[in-house]
Amino acid sequence: MNITVIGLGLIGGSIARDLRKNGFATAITGVDANSEHAEKAKSIGLVDQILPLEQALAAADLVIIAIPVDKIKLLLPKVLDLISDRTTVTDMGSTKKELSDVVANHPNRRNYVPAHPMSGTENSGPEAALEGLFNNKIAIICDHEKSGPQHLALIEKMFQSMEMNIAYMSADEQDHSTAFISHLPHAAAYALANAVQDKEDRSIIFDLASGGFRSTVRLAKSEPSMWGPIFQQNRSYVVESLEVYIKHLIDFKKSIEHDEKRMYKLMNNANKIRSILGGENPSLIKNEEKIVKFYTK
Repeated sequence: MNITVIGLGLIGGSIARDLRKNGFATAITGVDANSEHAEKAKSIGLVDQILPLEQALAAADLVIIAIPVDKIKLLLPKVLDLISDRTTVTDMGSTKKELSDVVANHPNRRNYVPAHPMSGTENSGPEAALEGLFNNKIAIICDHEKSGPQHLALIEKMFQSMEMNIAYMSADEQDHSTAFISHLPHAAAYALANAVQDKEDRSIIFDLASGGFRSTVRLAKSEPSMWGPIFQQNRSYVVESLEVYIKHLIDFKKSIEHDEKRMYKLMNNANKIRSILGGENPSLIKNEEKIVKFYTK
């Protein structure tokens, strides 16, 4: 299995690490617009060689695109232009609708499997790549009926080799869901970091910052060049999620000001997230089983 990874940062590098370790990849070729990243990825063993795009695609059985979504939108049609009939192409972008739409009528559309592995950190670059980053996480595959069966099967096997569970959604459903569970937390973290930095005596505040603050604001360290395009491509759903969040912030603020009983009610209701995330919610478990078992071979 000759794999070409385009984009050798956290996601692309972590996938390369796992696919090499589990034996899914025979050889891994890297492509990266940043020459320093490319050389670093080769020197630390993420890839076997670095090649220009056209050469890297020529011998590839599988192409994995792991670059910011605005760059994927520009590059994906070109990649589909250059591949052979047998080559499978997937991308790891956090948005899917715009990416799927841009190649909807491409002659090689069936070679393409839109995907989103639900894992990551706030770090970037080849040295941020982590072995096992995706273990027991969910990989979303979008619009699977538009992909050729052999190409879909290959991406399913790839994710399963990385010990990921697989869920299937339309591209629009994916964008709507991730707006709330992934994009909103990042937007809120950026806003929280700016709010704290807006304080006049902020140096004192940062001296007092504990683990709770650091874990809450951690996502604000995420690379703007990656997250800005995500917010823009998924603008309508991100704005919707922010409006819902702002509504709940205002409600909580008013309860602190005027209604202590309601304040505790809101906090107790929020505590239910513990059992939901812990898998104790029957409806969530049922939905998860339906998604994964119905579609996963």
